Amino acid sequence: MLTAISPIDGRYADKTSDFSEYFSEYALIKYRIFVEVEYFIALINLKIPQLCDIPENAIFEIRGIYHQFSLSDAKAIKLIEKTTNHDVKAVEYFLKEKFESLGLGKWKELIHFGLTSQDINNTAIPYSLRLALERVYYPQIVTLINEIEKMSQSWKNIPFLARTHGQPASPTTLGKEFLVFVERLKKQVLILQNISIEAKFGGATGNFNAHHVTYPNFDWKIFSDDFVTSILGLTRQQTTTQIEHYDNLAALFDAVKRINIILIDFCRDVWTYVMLDCFKQKTVAGEIGSSAMPHKVNPIDFENAEGNLGIGNAIFSHFSDKLPISRLQRDLTDSTVLRNLGVPFSHTLIALKSIVKGLSKIELNMDKINMDLINNQMVVAEAIQSILRREGIENPYELLKELTRGKAKVERKDIINFIDNLQISDILKQELLQIEPHNYIGI
Repeated sequence: MLTAISPIDGRYADKTSDFSEYFSEYALIKYRIFVEVEYFIALINLKIPQLCDIPENAIFEIRGIYHQFSLSDAKAIKLIEKTTNHDVKAVEYFLKEKFESLGLGKWKELIHFGLTSQDINNTAIPYSLRLALERVYYPQIVTLINEIEKMSQSWKNIPFLARTHGQPASPTTLGKEFLVFVERLKKQVLILQNISIEAKFGGATGNFNAHHVTYPNFDWKIFSDDFVTSILGLTRQQTTTQIEHYDNLAALFDAVKRINIILIDFCRDVWTYVMLDCFKQKTVAGEIGSSAMPHKVNPIDFENAEGNLGIGNAIFSHFSDKLPISRLQRDLTDSTVLRNLGVPFSHTLIALKSIVKGLSKIELNMDKINMDLINNQMVVAEAIQSILRREGIENPYELLKELTRGKAKVERKDIINFIDNLQISDILKQELLQIEPHNYIGI
């Protein structure tokens, strides 16, 4: 959409559309309707005296309100909100109109009974977040991890020059370096999955005041625990103000942010391997890398991902810093913040898809990978001095330092000459001569 202010609804709309079902204004209204309806049905099942005479088919008809919920219904609620200037009250009035049209007007005043708007928002929002994670985020992050793991397996036997502090270091394998990110990501995703998504459900200030004063013989804590757990798949916070604590939600945002940080690290590594010419990128017919330089094939997918991950993390940071703080029993700052919940997740989703796309274009430049090892013979110095230590040779580190440190280049012949001139047995010399950058890769 060319008139969209944000690129997540404009340029990248095709990449973020999966989240609109969970984070849009339409979605928020729909999930509020869902919570209100299911709460009303729970009151029927609790056998509230005033609901005992409701017709048996009423539950089916009432559920139809959210099963058949449409964009036009959402627009009708927004029209009511123009008068109420209160979004949740507009939902309540909409439901009362629906009850009237279904011939259930007699029972409409028990819609939203005993609740405050945050009992709806603090259940509808975490419920939609849970669904978004399960149906969109987790499948996409698993797809990415699987792609990285597949590459790590394919490249597990490819010797690769490591670089610590940007300088040549003991060789590794390319597969192992990718496997590092697989391990990191899997651990952090598991931490994320183990963070319980919580909800507040307890009336105007969290004490079930209205519930208890009206129906003192019901155990409203047990009722609400069951409703939040069984119907919404969430965990009910036991002691709250008007709003939920948001502590677990902050932990969740920090966990996603940490995964994004790992992915930024990954993107920068892959970008650097492209820059070093270890990776080549497949060209796509018709694509242009530069408006001025026809030869360019830029690693734009990884750059795009890094930028979007950074934006997402900036917003996640604000969420986790701000949401746990609220004046006394409630202020409105949480509401305006949570309306942006889909923004950092959308930037994250764009990044995940960009990385997968970028990886599909990667090809190994084996000539460059091999030449890096051939041209950096000094990296076997660690191996030689370690074996000489084993044999009790004096000052082996210093001997190898003199041979290699600060030299523009150490060639294979220099290593061979060094070994030949050592006062050691021929068997030991043969052992040392077997070590080359291509086979000095550890376990």
